[in-house]
Amino acid sequence: MKKLIIFFIGMLSLAACKKDITDLNIETKKPATVPPGSLFAFATKSYADAMTSASVNVNVFRFTVSHWAMTTYQDEARYDFTTRTIPQIWFRTMYRDVLQNLSNSAALISADATITPGEKANKLAILDIMQVTAFSTLVNTFGNVPYTDALNPANLFPKYDDAKTISLDLLKRLNNDISQLKTTSPGFTASEDILNTGSIAKWIKYANTLRMQQGLIIADADNASAKAAVEASDAGAISSAADNSSFQYLAGAPSQNPLFVDIVTGGRGDYVAAEDLVNKLKALADPRLPQFFAKTVAGTYVGGQVGANNTISLVSLPAPKVYAANAPSLFMDYVETEFYRAEAVERGYVVSGSAETHYNNAITASIIYWGGTAADAATYLAQPAVAYATATGTWKEKIGTQKWIALYSRPFNGWTEMRRLDFPKVTAPVSARSAFPTRFTYPGNEQQLNGTNYTAAAAAIGGDLTTTKLFWDKF
Repeated sequence: MKKLIIFFIGMLSLAACKKDITDLNIETKKPATVPPGSLFAFATKSYADAMTSASVNVNVFRFTVSHWAMTTYQDEARYDFTTRTIPQIWFRTMYRDVLQNLSNSAALISADATITPGEKANKLAILDIMQVTAFSTLVNTFGNVPYTDALNPANLFPKYDDAKTISLDLLKRLNNDISQLKTTSPGFTASEDILNTGSIAKWIKYANTLRMQQGLIIADADNASAKAAVEASDAGAISSAADNSSFQYLAGAPSQNPLFVDIVTGGRGDYVAAEDLVNKLKALADPRLPQFFAKTVAGTYVGGQVGANNTISLVSLPAPKVYAANAPSLFMDYVETEFYRAEAVERGYVVSGSAETHYNNAITASIIYWGGTAADAATYLAQPAVAYATATGTWKEKIGTQKWIALYSRPFNGWTEMRRLDFPKVTAPVSARSAFPTRFTYPGNEQQLNGTNYTAAAAAIGGDLTTTKLFWDKF
């Protein structure tokens, strides 16, 4: 005991000799500043993870568009999006992980006097393009959302802006961003820009295709604005697969594709093919079928019923290529752009080429992207059920059906296209909780914490229901 007392007295004496102890307050594991490029990269990856995931807590759109079904847990497949608070997670991811980090990155770059005006303009434009991407995702998920007040941390109760007003402002922002981008100045480095690896030329193409996309989404609600956006974008938009913007996941953790993390690392074996997609691919002898799905134990391709307790040995599973650890996440690509051009021609907009040519280009590029050949695509397009001149239905049905197939593994985009083109018509899930969902309901915590603004927003859109149509969903 005497030795212990002597030891502690000695320690206290040593402590007393240290006059300045302020360095003990330094949080060595919390940086005082974060490089703006790191914030940009984190925001981009957060967006990619959300859009790519198949977690029933995050992204349920593969079930909504009838690409996948489940064997056991059926809540989300049956349009129950609230049990696991999916709207809240989606809302939080877009605002906190994506938009706030992009905003913080922009603030740091704006205040940096060491970079040239050209570099600063490029970086700020790129950050804004990504903000437009995220805000458009929110608007096209919920309708009216916080916008002008959204990224002000001092405002705890942001108001909800009108969805159409936001959409039109996003187009204006893209107009400005495109005018600011200059290939004569640098932007983010390749390691910071994990989407386009520092290429300003690819960002210009991305922004033009994004403007085309956003214009066509509102075409049935505001044809004049849509026409102006599409026609301004056509020449500068993505024109080949080499222009695609995608985030390349890695073979090793922690940057593996979320599908790999869920299915392989997490051991989830309950994701299976949906019969709507499998039956369509089989009927059309689609060469993408073996790239999308694996054969059953019996050696055939079989889809399961969405919303039903499917027996895993009797139905097809996603093909390993789909959930490979290093499978990329497409943000914007040539396939999507060519479908937009085909639609634009049908709407009477002034864009180059014919609807049939763009339709054929889109399908051919999709087949090649998934591992097929140009010969495979030619054979596929020669079928009367696929050929643009003879396929069933209006241009909306022809383009909508083929786009639904091509947007496999991009289910949020597929959901948007199904809502606005109204094709294809998919089979309702077994024991569906509602009709086909046209939006997410607002997060429960918004109702509790921002109640006044939530109530006003719900009333403005016609009710906070999954079946309330967004302003652009006219038919």
